[in-house]
Amino acid sequence: MDHLLPAAPWLMALAAVVSAVACIAVWRAVPWQGRQSALIMAAAMIVIAVSGGDPLIGLVAALVLLVSAMLGTAGVRGTPAAATCCHRALVSLVMAICSFESLSTGQAMAGAAEVGAHGGHGLGGLLSALVIVGVIGVVLWTVVAEWVLVPVHQGRTARLLAVESWAMAAGVSVMCLGF
Repeated sequence: MDHLLPAAPWLMALAAVVSAVACIAVWRAVPWQGRQSALIMAAAMIVIAVSGGDPLIGLVAALVLLVSAMLGTAGVRGTPAAATCCHRALVSLVMAICSFESLSTGQAMAGAAEVGAHGGHGLGGLLSALVIVGVIGVVLWTVVAEWVLVPVHQGRTARLLAVESWAMAAGVSVMCLGF
């Protein structure tokens, strides 16, 4: 697994970009709250990957992701897009918590990749537990939404939203495994 660590920030960024592109491709099916969440996640993951784990950038990214998660559900209650907007907000929240957790353990997001060890996990900490629970929640939500719930959209839109959802789940899974 150690050979995957240097690539983890870039794999997260790739997953976030795939998710954002899929979200933008179905423009009208996703309200502005969902689009901003997807775009902010992609931008934050790219900045984190490019920065090489700078703690100040990690803190700013965490704060921006936290605000994005809060905005991601504003005004969508009762709409057909509410579930997917809440899913995006949960992913933003988990990514923000992961950024805060890596800062609290003294490791930058990519710092664990540089040393090639898992010293930054701090699995005894509350934030680490929240990250793990969040990742499990995102993956379970993705599986349940895909295989159990009746889809709100059909055809191309449904396929693109499924790609977006699975890309987000893959991104947070890589984040949890890589950090």
